[in-house]
Amino acid sequence: MNDTQDAFFDLAVSCGALRFGAFTLKSGRQSPYFFNAAAFASGRALTELGRLYARAVETKGLPYDVIFGPAYKGIPLAVALALGLALEYGRDTPYCFNRKEAKDHGEGGITVGAPLRGRVLVIDDVISAGTSIAESARIIADANATLAGVVIALDREERGSGTQSAASEVAARHQVPIISLGRLSGLLAYLGRREDLGQYRKAVADYRAQYGTGDVD
Repeated sequence: MNDTQDAFFDLAVSCGALRFGAFTLKSGRQSPYFFNAAAFASGRALTELGRLYARAVETKGLPYDVIFGPAYKGIPLAVALALGLALEYGRDTPYCFNRKEAKDHGEGGITVGAPLRGRVLVIDDVISAGTSIAESARIIADANATLAGVVIALDREERGSGTQSAASEVAARHQVPIISLGRLSGLLAYLGRREDLGQYRKAVADYRAQYGTGDVD
């Protein structure tokens, strides 16, 4: 049992960020579950989520200097991780995020917060087509910094454009590790332990059988 993963699923379910039923995804796939990080919409929820992100990152021992959250969902997540690191580990880690459009007055520029320097950890909710990560990697490279890794909330472990998962494709494309709080394989085990949610396990298992991959850590 992965305590961090189960704590993440507990939090996501209690906040309504993880729901079960019938959902049409952007890809057109019909999914028996839906994850929406925007539902972590309170101080308590973001604080707990930040602690879990911090725990996952620290467990991997990945070296990095700055946290970067791609607009828009990545912005509160970057703040949450920075707070989680401070609260859990006493680490005062700088963070920044990008603007959708460059500012041409005041301090100007395309990023807000700490300067993009050294090794940069990108934080997001999920990886779908990898477009957000590719844009983040470009912004980081333009600042003469280095993409150190990516941390996401949920790895759906679904096939991307090929036989690998979207997360695995991004990891291979950018040659960086992908850290996740929860994975679809872990969700199946979690549903098996939750009597109140057990009725959804078969549908999730069937979905994984249809769209999942054989990717392993």
